Amino acid sequence: MIVAAALPLVAEYGAAVTTSQIARAAGIGEATIFRAFKDKDEVLDACVAEAVGTDHVLRELAAISLDEPLADRLAEAAEALRAHMERMGTVVGALHASGHRRGRGPGAGPRDGEDPPPDSRAQSVTALRNAVIELIEPDRTAFRLSPEKVAAAFLGLLFTRLQTPATDADAPLTPEELIAVLLHGTLNAPGSA
Repeated sequence: MIVAAALPLVAEYGAAVTTSQIARAAGIGEATIFRAFKDKDEVLDACVAEAVGTDHVLRELAAISLDEPLADRLAEAAEALRAHMERMGTVVGALHASGHRRGRGPGAGPRDGEDPPPDSRAQSVTALRNAVIELIEPDRTAFRLSPEKVAAAFLGLLFTRLQTPATDADAPLTPEELIAVLLHGTLNAPGSA
């Protein structure tokens, strides 16, 4: 409840958000925050963990009906993943811009008494890839490549699209264009070049 209330405030104010603002947004007393968290930095770290965590987007991907046409499934997946990346970038970017460093300092490792975290980035990427594979699997026979390779291509195109600066002359692919390239290539008549 505290982290959910804090996320939009952290996205807006970065590390300048106050525990008083968070408490008001959560509908609790400020002292309640400090029963759950040691200090504001722990609240901010919990917000980063929530923003970069994949639980929410994995639930969205799992909710996509496998009865829908493949292009529709992939469009929904692209939107869910775009929203996840945007949410993550907004929260992490706001904290970084306001001077907050995760782990309380550059290169800081785990706190005393804590085990180092597992390679959570690799685990997250694997979980996302597996969720996309599940969306593709019903159409396995339609592809020249395995669902694993198609999922890797989809995620590669999608993440490249999200990192491309938008300009009028060279706008990134829309989700529909990305899916069309993935499913049909870029040639007007495949095999004619």
